[in-house]
Amino acid sequence: MNPKKVIRETEKYLATTTRDPETYPIILDRGEGVWLYDIEGNKYLDFTSGIGVNNLGWPSHPEVIKTAIAQMAKLAHAAGNDFYNLPQLELARKLAICSPGNFEKKVFFSNSGTEAVEASIKLVKRRERKYLISFIGAFHGRTFGSVSLTASKPIQKAEVGPFLPVIYVPYPNPFKNPWHINGYEDPNSLIDRVIEYIEDYIFAHVVPPEEIGGIFFEPIQGEGGYVVPPRGFFQALQRLARKYGIYLIDDEVQMGMGRTGKLFAIENFNAEPDVITLAKALGGGLVPIGATIFRAELDFKPGMHSNTFGGNALACAIGSKVIEITKDLLPHVNEVGKIFRDELSTMDVDDVRGMGLAWGIEFGRIYNRKIRDTVIQEAARRGLLLLPAGEGAIRIIPPLIISGEEAKKGLAILKKVISDATKLT
Repeated sequence: MNPKKVIRETEKYLATTTRDPETYPIILDRGEGVWLYDIEGNKYLDFTSGIGVNNLGWPSHPEVIKTAIAQMAKLAHAAGNDFYNLPQLELARKLAICSPGNFEKKVFFSNSGTEAVEASIKLVKRRERKYLISFIGAFHGRTFGSVSLTASKPIQKAEVGPFLPVIYVPYPNPFKNPWHINGYEDPNSLIDRVIEYIEDYIFAHVVPPEEIGGIFFEPIQGEGGYVVPPRGFFQALQRLARKYGIYLIDDEVQMGMGRTGKLFAIENFNAEPDVITLAKALGGGLVPIGATIFRAELDFKPGMHSNTFGGNALACAIGSKVIEITKDLLPHVNEVGKIFRDELSTMDVDDVRGMGLAWGIEFGRIYNRKIRDTVIQEAARRGLLLLPAGEGAIRIIPPLIISGEEAKKGLAILKKVISDATKLT
């Protein structure tokens, strides 16, 4: 089929979302491991993982596919919120046991990251604690509750509302922050400024802490630019939250399931959130799934929250297999992650941040979208797929199964593209 016709008819029949035919006029046909192919037979090395969905490669890991086929032949949809099924129990038990926090936990299953966040809002928001705190640059979803927490781009909230009562505070971005602190050289000062802003400004002048239900955060901001905070930040935030009886909600939808070299990204920061949300990679690239892991004491009242497809046997069987495979991959993720760290640090960019196989690069303290977009488009022409993040950054998130050789191949393309782009712009 003619690619231009496919694009033209797609734009005619499908709702407008985030597709951009100028940046990515690519029509994907199939995938194999870390490689994607379009309908014209062109081959691309994937540094996007379907925005963190295909952590185990394309179309998925062979063992995950085998698990899916076996479960589909037996039972796929089991109305998990009305009847009991063993795959649902097995996955819930695994998540409760392997997630950080030495306390009793329960799990609510849904179908996406935004649904997982919506469930977390209902768990922590109470009449006497009606306000929530989120961070500038955050992305938590696009449904009404989750988009209320989102502060990534104004267009995400354009022409709709009113939203939930959310207070936004600066995220401790070491590269760019309101206090002009170099957070790489002086991380403690940056941490102190953010904590002081919440306690001395928000709590003292805007909303008293006893009216705050929860503080929502991403351990590494995804859509906001792949921003990595100082290592001690979430411990400081946890101390503040515990002091005032406020719950911490950790959104791991994009960074969870091994992406950072730990099963849960928050493990890199030695903090224990009260609620954790997961999705994307938990479905192995095959099925939609969301999970909200929470302190058992926060549990819903009977009938307060449910859904139709959450906890279906197929998705849960896949999720259990994904966890099993991902745990075994963690040493590999950290080893290949060193290649990315070392190679990216030699490139002509203004900031490199990341861990494991989650990396962001940025061009200038004043957002330079022109260079960023040029790099993404030219890389695709040379066979490397990348995605933007924030206003001027590129996110680099290959499948966790990528080999060192494949990593070096993609990074060599990226380095040459950046060199050429910075000369031309």
